[in-house]
This record gives sequence, structure tokens and C-alpha cells, in this order.
Amino acid sequence: MDLQTAASLVPLLGWAVHGSLLTHQLSSARRDPLTGLHTRAGWTIRAEHLIRRHPAAAVLLVDLDHFKTLNDTHGHAAGDAALVATADRLRAWCGRHGIAGRLGGDEFVAVVQDLAVADLDALTAALHQPLSYAGTSLPLAASVGACRLAELPVPALTDALATADAAMYAAKGRSRRGGLHVSR
Repeated sequence: MDLQTAASLVPLLGWAVHGSLLTHQLSSARRDPLTGLHTRAGWTIRAEHLIRRHPAAAVLLVDLDHFKTLNDTHGHAAGDAALVATADRLRAWCGRHGIAGRLGGDEFVAVVQDLAVADLDALTAALHQPLSYAGTSLPLAASVGACRLAELPVPALTDALATADAAMYAAKGRSRRGGLHVSR
């Protein structure tokens, strides 16, 4: 290879490395560092895509119950463990047919292709399983709200999130241990 060709390849190599680093940074910014779930931005992009392809899709909001008490009583490391366990359980429940994300704090979100085939009772049961942490069993509980997009006048993600949020707070109000509510 002559010197002129090599000199012209150096800037191209630099741009390729720079592009790769930017892609990695963007990817990292769309993942929650604690749970590995998609952040709001990363989840929204994927959720919009899934909704366009699956008219029977549903959006779920999950909020941990009594999280502040758990954090205050057992420490922030226990709170982090509870967040990671919740993320793992939600991710496993979504499987290949949905996408889970963490909105922030103790709030999670998911979209699934078809709520009719998803077992919401199984999700609620999984989210209520105690967490073994540092030789003790920590009680976990969560409230879940769901919205089927087909039941909205216009199947938009923002409207589904608002409806699922209202359903989640209705579930939270019905039970001290939380629960599940599906918009009707």
C-alpha cells in the first residue's frame, strides 16, 4: 500500500471508531444501568414499533408498593435488589412477546403483543414473591395497570400510558398489597 492510500484511510478509520463509540454511548443511554431494562426513550421507540405491528397489543404500568419503606428499613442496597428482581420478573414475563422498561424510581412499563395470551395473574404473582436478600426474606408487592390499545378510540402510546396509569392507581387503591386492574 502506498503512502497516499494509507494517509487517506486514516481519517476513515477515525470516523469508523468515532461512529462505533457514539453507537455504544447511545445504546448505553437507552438502558437503565441498574436493571438493564430499556429507559423511557429506548422503550418508547420499541413500544411504538410493536404497537404498529400488533393491533391487540397492551401497555402495562407497574409500581412497587411500599418501596420507600423497604429502602428506609433495609437500606438502599436492598432497594436496588428489589428493583433488579422486579425488572428480571417483568422481563421474564414479557419474554419474546413484549418489551419491558424502567421509567425511573420504582416505576416500570411493558408492552406485550396480545394481552389475551399474556397471563396477568402470573405477572402479579411473580411481582409479589418475596425476595431473598442478605439472609432475610423481603416482602415485595406491586400494583399493575393495563390498557388494551384496541379499546382506545385512537391506539396511541401516550393515551395507553395514561389509561394504564389510571388503572394502576385504581389497583393501588383497592388493596394495600397492590393488585391488577385492566382498563375497560
